[in-house]
Amino acid sequence: MTDWIRSVMTSLGYPGLALLLFLENVVPPIPSEAIVPLAGFMTSQGEMTYLGVVVAGSLGSLIGSLPLYWLGRALGEDRLRRFARGRGRWLGLAEDDIDRSKRWFERHGGWAVLLCRLVPGVRSYIAIPAGCARMPLWRYLAWSSVGITAWIALLAWIGRLLGRDHERADTYLSVFTYVVLGLLMISAVAWIVRRKRGKRT
Repeated sequence: MTDWIRSVMTSLGYPGLALLLFLENVVPPIPSEAIVPLAGFMTSQGEMTYLGVVVAGSLGSLIGSLPLYWLGRALGEDRLRRFARGRGRWLGLAEDDIDRSKRWFERHGGWAVLLCRLVPGVRSYIAIPAGCARMPLWRYLAWSSVGITAWIALLAWIGRLLGRDHERADTYLSVFTYVVLGLLMISAVAWIVRRKRGKRT
């Protein structure tokens, strides 16, 4: 897959990178963790610029997240679950994905959209509960833009740093993911404690 990804970016440049990250949101087997570190490595070879990778990658990923947002908005939760049990499997969408994304969204609201962009496994699917909850499009785009840009910038930087070992990016990302999850757990516990104290008073 690495050779194919590189050929797309070599042939099409930044539009090719944007296209790949658009597809990442609707074709799960193409992860950004395989795309962006390679683009970061290409910046170290002078084939792309770091800023260009971040901008093109972020735009492609942001636009690619919109189909799932509109899917959630159009279907609503009940119809979305029926869709997941049927045709949704062709898109890699399962009920577990909906449940996991919904829990994150209910706990953290707009912050969930931003922070989930930094966590593999729920990054794309957080758009669904945002759509189901009728989050205003401008607000969804604003929160998503920050999270997506941070994620793309991190991946590109790791790929540039590792050079030809860019395929080892997963090792570094797993540590980063655990840190983010730890922070989210701490914030969730703090929120629960504050809520209980508020009820007592």
